[in-house]
Amino acid sequence: MSYRWEITDAALRQGVVGIVRTADAASAVVAARAALDAGLRSIEVPLTNSGALAAIEELTAAYPDATIGAGTVLDEASAVLAIRAGARFLVSPNVEAVVIRTAHRYGAAAFPGAGSVTEIVRALEEGADAVKVFPATALGPRWVKDVRAALPQAPLVPTGGIAPEDVPEWLAAGAVAVGMGSALTRGTADDIRARVAAMVREGS
Repeated sequence: MSYRWEITDAALRQGVVGIVRTADAASAVVAARAALDAGLRSIEVPLTNSGALAAIEELTAAYPDATIGAGTVLDEASAVLAIRAGARFLVSPNVEAVVIRTAHRYGAAAFPGAGSVTEIVRALEEGADAVKVFPATALGPRWVKDVRAALPQAPLVPTGGIAPEDVPEWLAAGAVAVGMGSALTRGTADDIRARVAAMVREGS
């Protein structure tokens, strides 16, 4: 059992959270396994996938040293189910206090989503362990840098449309990590392994 701060550190340590957005449990597991086998240690499976809970359960059992989370967690019921399936962090596209409280009640980390300074501050006030900045491409690294100048205490995780080659610029702007979806996890398992391995080498 890890404490919440340890989960947050593990989820964000590499600077990239891989988002596996597929249609069912089987395809999510294949994509996530490819990324994990290539060296990525943090994976988010969005609950927009009808098989997300089964995928999370399988991945947490197969990769106990990785940090597996659930994405698009919108309400308390979804939060509880995701944590019971093994999710160690919960990501939301919005700031929903009940999701943050539920995550913390069961020892999971909460990364709510925000698209403005007001929402970031509210997320921090509600106890966010990190704040997903979404959609990142609509805002840009300069926006993150400017926000961090005013809110240096805000652990920001830009997500949405970020490619592997963009990661250094976002981290240099002050992001603690980025969330990366199709740019990282599209294609075959071999494609994913090669892409992740190259990114992990670049970041090491």
